[in-house]
Amino acid sequence: MARAMDTESRSLQVAVLTVSDTRTEADDTSGQYLVEALRGAGHGLADKAIVRDDIYQIRAQLSVWIADTGVDVVLVTGGTGFSGRDSTPEAVRPLFDKDIDGFGEVFRALSHGEIGSSTIQSRALAGFANNTVIFCMPGSTGACKTAWNGLIREQLDSTHKPCNFVGVLNVRAGEH
Repeated sequence: MARAMDTESRSLQVAVLTVSDTRTEADDTSGQYLVEALRGAGHGLADKAIVRDDIYQIRAQLSVWIADTGVDVVLVTGGTGFSGRDSTPEAVRPLFDKDIDGFGEVFRALSHGEIGSSTIQSRALAGFANNTVIFCMPGSTGACKTAWNGLIREQLDSTHKPCNFVGVLNVRAGEH
């Protein structure tokens, strides 16, 4: 658990990565939703990118943001299924210092109410890498809304009780 809550909300710097072989800035509705949601919650957009569903392109972009002390959070949308080239979990998991197992578990539980048993085809995951929290969710805008509204928004809110990841980021920053 994180240390004591802030009484005032703290703004984080968040990067958004869309993993897709077909999306462009013009039709990246999931990435755009996440940008609007994080800004609506009072956070800043550190950067936004779209990369092909390729393990090394995903890792390259994430590595830049993980190494940047100005990026607190990365939201990744896409590449978490079992189709074709879906490779986000394989690309991201080796970068984690610590896994956040509960994210994928709770995401699938929330998603089950929306899409039924098809939720088992989601490999949503999250973890910490170099004091950066990374959330990976499916590429549909609906899945991004489920993840943001059901989990991520509150965990990036420094006033959310009984605990949130802002407190963990603060504690981990003190360790480095």
